Amino acid sequence: MFDSDRMSEELQALKVDVTRLLSTAGEEMFESSKDRAEALADQIRAALTELGETVDEEQAQLQGLIADRPITSLASAFALGVVVGFMLRRH
Repeated sequence: MFDSDRMSEELQALKVDVTRLLSTAGEEMFESSKDRAEALADQIRAALTELGETVDEEQAQLQGLIADRPITSLASAFALGVVVGFMLRRH
């Protein structure tokens, strides 16, 4: 009527099947996450490269403006320093 050996064998087989399924699902999830992380890293690299190029262009343009108008640039920097100094002194 109740065969404990057979039940034990079936439970062991079930345990093996569940372990195999979980392992396979875990590997698939890992690979999927890895692929997503690599895609995100590629997007970040592309964005940083574009940002670097933009900063280089802006730096060159700013250097040109300062070289063309040195007195105006010096006066602007001085005025900005005075304003920041007053703001920091108040707080």
